[in-house]
Amino acid sequence: MEKMWAGRTAGQTSALADDFNSSIHIDSCMYKEDIKGSMAHAAMLSQVGILTGEEADRIIAALEQIALDIESGALPIDMNAEDIHMFVESVLTKRIGDLGKKLHTARSRNDQVAVDIRLYMRGKCEEIQALLLDLIDAIVSVADAHQLDIMPGYTHLQRAQPIVFAHHLLAYAEMFRRDLTRVEDAKARMNVSPLGACALAGTTYPISRSMTSKALGFDGYATNSIDAVSDRDFCVELLSCFSIIMMHLSRFSEEVILWTSWEFAYVELDDAYTTGSSIMPQKKNSDMAELVRGKTGRVYGDLMGTLTMLKGLPLAYNKDMQEDKESLFDATETVSRCLEIFAPMIRTMKVKSENMYRAAQRGFINATDLADYLTKRGMPFRTAYKTVGSIVSDCIAAGKVLEDLSLEAYKAYSELFDQDLYEEISLKTCVSKRISEGATGFASVEKQIKDFKIFLNEKKG
Repeated sequence: MEKMWAGRTAGQTSALADDFNSSIHIDSCMYKEDIKGSMAHAAMLSQVGILTGEEADRIIAALEQIALDIESGALPIDMNAEDIHMFVESVLTKRIGDLGKKLHTARSRNDQVAVDIRLYMRGKCEEIQALLLDLIDAIVSVADAHQLDIMPGYTHLQRAQPIVFAHHLLAYAEMFRRDLTRVEDAKARMNVSPLGACALAGTTYPISRSMTSKALGFDGYATNSIDAVSDRDFCVELLSCFSIIMMHLSRFSEEVILWTSWEFAYVELDDAYTTGSSIMPQKKNSDMAELVRGKTGRVYGDLMGTLTMLKGLPLAYNKDMQEDKESLFDATETVSRCLEIFAPMIRTMKVKSENMYRAAQRGFINATDLADYLTKRGMPFRTAYKTVGSIVSDCIAAGKVLEDLSLEAYKAYSELFDQDLYEEISLKTCVSKRISEGATGFASVEKQIKDFKIFLNEKKG
């Protein structure tokens, strides 16, 4: 295939260099966006008089047919082409002759590839937003069914205070809601058109950048032509968003892995999302969660690779920037696949509420409430803290829990104790008394679920 840039040189490179220089194995996925951008460019060239109406119509019709042929498989993408832009232009020229060569008037591959990536990632962002909504919906559905199930809340991976399982799940729903808004914000900043910036300095032709911007669904166009072709901030921002999503998925995965262990046995994953062992017949492994946890490092690597690639580049375009797509597309695909598997995994898991409750009983997680009981009766908190610490220590030595001690035993520690202490330290009471906004109290959790349902309904429209 003749090089489109032949002229200044013979356009001849070694086969090894051609392969090294080629990006079509990565950017061929953008053929729809490339053709869409070219169609908008052709229509604009006709509008400003650079092409006749008939010429533009022929070019657009040919481009539409190329898109259909690629989609149907009638036109295989030639992996020997340098990139998808050169492939489409070459096919166009073969089909309509020299008229196809006019399409690139007032355009460079620099602004062409920049517009393609933005169009492609705009669609991918919308897909990821939908997947995030589905995951939030799955979490809220499980939380709704387990509003009254008490479990230990943890700090330092030690049992700390009683909470309800729904409250713990909703913490992840909040994380993914923030992820959703981050992707929305990044998509909005990305949604400006670089088309018309050409190589870096704009063009002498009387083009209309506002026309192509509007035709392609952008909110406007990049106002500095150098920045338009050299900016990859949106790639870094999206990779950062995707890395945070993966961090949240990884944290959730870690908890799922712990919860499904015999030591915790808080949940059991559906067989569809687990694997077994080739030698140990008793095993039921949380492999999907483990893979999500593992793939998080891959997305982090995509972010760091892109940051490192960009850190020393002078303005404007440099060939180094060809490396942006491989990292960005890999991270996009990885995040999408992880979200796709995670939502049904959570939606179908079996919650073992009785095991959670027993763990809460054995963890002395009502000790803070016992200290509060003394404080409300006039004992300084630090004194109450020390008193209850002694009670807990003695209970551990005796193999008992706070609910097992008799009132007489309690009075040996302080005369402030009375019969009502047992109601005060019951796990249900401990949870229900958490009445502050956003707390684990039953009423608070019910409100959180209601708010999430409203949010989901609004987003789903």
